[in-house]
Amino acid sequence: MSNDQKNKNLPEQPEPFWRTSVEFPSFSSLKEDIEVDVIVVGAGITGITSAYLLAKEGLKVAVIEADKVLNGTTGHTTAKITAQHDLIYDEFIHNMGRNTARLYYEANMEALEFIEKTVKEQEIDCEFTRVDAFIYSVSDKYAEKIKKEAEAYERLQIKGEMVDSFPFDIDVKNVLVMKDQAQFHVTKYLVHLIDLFQKSGGQIFEDTVAVNIETGDRPVVLTRNENRISAKHVLICSHFPFYEGTGLYSTRMYADRSYALAVKSKKKFPPGIFISADEPTRSLRSIMDNGEELVLIVGDNHKTGQSEVETMEHYKALKRFGEEVFGLEEIKQRWSAQDLVTLDKLPYIGEITSGNPNILIATGFRKWGMSNGTAAALLFRDMVMGKENKFEKLYSPSRFYAHPSLKNFLVQNANVVGQLIKGKLDSPNMKPENLAKGEGAVIKLDGHRKGAYRDDEGKLHIVDTTCTHIGCEVEWNNGDKTWDCPCHGSRFKYTGEVIEGPAEKPLQKYDYKMIDNLTSEDSGY
Repeated sequence: MSNDQKNKNLPEQPEPFWRTSVEFPSFSSLKEDIEVDVIVVGAGITGITSAYLLAKEGLKVAVIEADKVLNGTTGHTTAKITAQHDLIYDEFIHNMGRNTARLYYEANMEALEFIEKTVKEQEIDCEFTRVDAFIYSVSDKYAEKIKKEAEAYERLQIKGEMVDSFPFDIDVKNVLVMKDQAQFHVTKYLVHLIDLFQKSGGQIFEDTVAVNIETGDRPVVLTRNENRISAKHVLICSHFPFYEGTGLYSTRMYADRSYALAVKSKKKFPPGIFISADEPTRSLRSIMDNGEELVLIVGDNHKTGQSEVETMEHYKALKRFGEEVFGLEEIKQRWSAQDLVTLDKLPYIGEITSGNPNILIATGFRKWGMSNGTAAALLFRDMVMGKENKFEKLYSPSRFYAHPSLKNFLVQNANVVGQLIKGKLDSPNMKPENLAKGEGAVIKLDGHRKGAYRDDEGKLHIVDTTCTHIGCEVEWNNGDKTWDCPCHGSRFKYTGEVIEGPAEKPLQKYDYKMIDNLTSEDSGY
């Protein structure tokens, strides 16, 4: 095989660009009980920005992270900072009204402006650049939807318009631009905020898993290592909430996966950030890697654990698209990301349940966490400090719009039930002795459904496939070598450890049953 062919091969292991292009600080785990004014659970863009803002207000703030800082969804993003979140404003006007749609635009633009102001004031070298954002259609169906979105822009006084030209060799029908959006290097930005937070007296603890909350006037966060963190306010910024209270968030969101390639292109990338309206989605932007321009190609999304093809096929689809549009010289990196989608597509940000002002939650950013995550942090600051914020009602987790929330609630939870039943009826025929090195599959062992993976040394790893959240059966993800739950998006390493919640406990080695979720110490509850 020639070097040129090797360069165009997909990398063996998934590895996000944002994690390999920055040197990250490291922190010890929490080993004692502590008392603070605010405890932030989750060290992504929402948690770090919230902690930074509240420490600036003079509060004693601590951040705990189950894994490593910026290694969750924030470390796997496209790092677009924009209020153009697919085709959304026409839908919001029809479902929630013009004022709500306009407020959503304003909240995200204020977040963009906050990031820009912070970058300038703190002199953060994070490649922040103002660019226009484009959404395009390649079908007549979505061309008509883009026309309606353009009309929504006009009604909402959004700075944008339909344009005739398009810089890529793609046969487009319609193109809509939103002016003056932005892109940046997200981890360079947040590592700097971490440093500023520490200089303000803030504390960060890694490898510290929050598992529950004792509620009250001064709630207490309980960790897996049985340490207690007492605080006046708890901010849950852990992507999927580790604690749901009576909010039933598992029933009000679904998890969606998408895929990314960082590639060296034969063609120079034009100014701007781009996304297709049609499915499968194609999201595009440029990134700089030690002075070399790369193209970030993202898309091919599906519900977690419910891909109709092997997950490596999604990476291959992005590769084919890149070859057709850009002419690939080299595929530098590949990775995937997971995002949560709410019933009405607005994030849930605010009191975890109505009348519970000491526990705040931010989740359901629907792939647009750079602006929504920052907007959440700005809202959290005001709520903790007792200040009014015009976006509090907009994002309130207790809101309910009968259309589309009721319909989507029924559809999503019917899907969960369907996946639960499907997994229980599955009868695999793969035998563990047939697995090659680097291969995983669902198998049947002594009459029980199991998950097996043979590592590069030939060692066989076997886990029970019953998810420790509510008992659905996980599926093998061959692209990332993980076990993914199709019901609520929990993900596990091939050895069983939790990568992503809502599950809190690892996949078990014994014959785990649904009832164990309620009766066993291994339960995720």
